[in-house]
Amino acid sequence: MTGAARSGTQIPMMIGEGGGKMTAGAEQVVTTTFGVEVLAAPHLSPRMIESMSNGRYEGNEISCGLAAIPKGARILELGAGAGVVGSILAKNIADVTILSVEANPTLIDHIAALHAHNGLTGTITVRHGVVLCNADAPDAIDFFVRGNFLGSGLAQGSHPRAKATRVPVIRYDDLKRDFPHDTIMMDIEGGELEFLQGADLTGVERIVAEFHRGIYGVPGMRQCKQALRGKGFGLNDDLSKGTVKVWERRAADAAA
Repeated sequence: MTGAARSGTQIPMMIGEGGGKMTAGAEQVVTTTFGVEVLAAPHLSPRMIESMSNGRYEGNEISCGLAAIPKGARILELGAGAGVVGSILAKNIADVTILSVEANPTLIDHIAALHAHNGLTGTITVRHGVVLCNADAPDAIDFFVRGNFLGSGLAQGSHPRAKATRVPVIRYDDLKRDFPHDTIMMDIEGGELEFLQGADLTGVERIVAEFHRGIYGVPGMRQCKQALRGKGFGLNDDLSKGTVKVWERRAADAAA
């Protein structure tokens, strides 16, 4: 399926051709999902490609995003990953503008190529860095890259072979000034706790986020909820799925 679809509609998936196909620019398309042609890349394993083909790859994020984000939204995506989720939003929600931020330096060129191949360059842009809220944040910070990019993050955790790399810091207040946005799409492997506690979310109407209770525990999950409620958001249970939650600004706070 190509073109844009209205928020909340069911978007059929198109399964990629067996073995992939080669485009005119010698890029190999390994599968097609929600209208997005996914290009071969070293970080995409056969299992990941299969999960994209059958709709399991980040399925809850995609489903929640398509259901909750309206036409014309300005979306800040924190944690672009392989670039597939952001591309699906750009392809299937009309008139959106998306800035995707990704810390893993090995993914940036592949994400940009995915956007360009699918004709999304004018709709979605990728930027390399880590978004932090404190004004006195350093100019760069260690980011731990794992073999499986899905588990990379600011904490090394229990993965001693994760490789530390210095990543530029983007201060959230500067980002808000340069890219005003009303929607945040977020999957940052536990970094959501610190972000939600520190961010000035004025002007943000909805947040679609995957929460990682396994990283910060029940107390951290409670703190995430407290931060969101304290900043005027309420949980939309109907649109949330699994660990991906949709938080929307309460009507009284939006009118204030």
